[in-house]
Amino acid sequence: MKRLAIDAVVFDLLTALLDSWSVWNRAAGSEDDGLRWRRAYLELTYGCGAYRPYEDLVREAAVVAGVTTSSADALAAHWNTLRPWPEVPAVLGDLNARGIRLGVVTNCSITLGRQAAERVGVPFSVVVTSEETGYYKPQPQSYRAALDRLGTDPARTLFVAGSPADIPGAAGVGMPVFWHNRAGLPFVADTARPLLIADTLHPLGELV
Repeated sequence: MKRLAIDAVVFDLLTALLDSWSVWNRAAGSEDDGLRWRRAYLELTYGCGAYRPYEDLVREAAVVAGVTTSSADALAAHWNTLRPWPEVPAVLGDLNARGIRLGVVTNCSITLGRQAAERVGVPFSVVVTSEETGYYKPQPQSYRAALDRLGTDPARTLFVAGSPADIPGAAGVGMPVFWHNRAGLPFVADTARPLLIADTLHPLGELV
């Protein structure tokens, strides 16, 4: 695998780096309810574009999914139990040691986004939330905000997607994309194609 000329790596936070699925499932009471609730939330998020309070969307999605609205309170209460995927500390620690700047972009509120970033256990140069930019991914504003704060060229800033929606979103502003497809979702060709798809972050060390 040929290494890319990369100055920075920006990650989706809640899927590419953290196992947020388990927290949603626990708050919902079961894996099936958690998956249905999360899918409803994603539909609302991608549909609204401009930022509406994250907590409101989570609660609305619970109603749509037929999950008790108290699950939204449980999700907030369990937020500080978020854990990084097992290989995250080593992979990001190696990138950091090599002088590659790290950032995250997340569809989240400022408060929850910063709390979640701290759960990764690795320092980030930038943490960008949708509340700050006023738009949810895959709208371009959040990706551009990360690039502006890092001061890096899009072509030399790799984006690590956690969901397929991030692929055209990040590629649309000129960033190469690696899809950390932990769930093994099928790739549906869109206007953009990732450089690499893997169910672990380990290949990132060979790509960058």
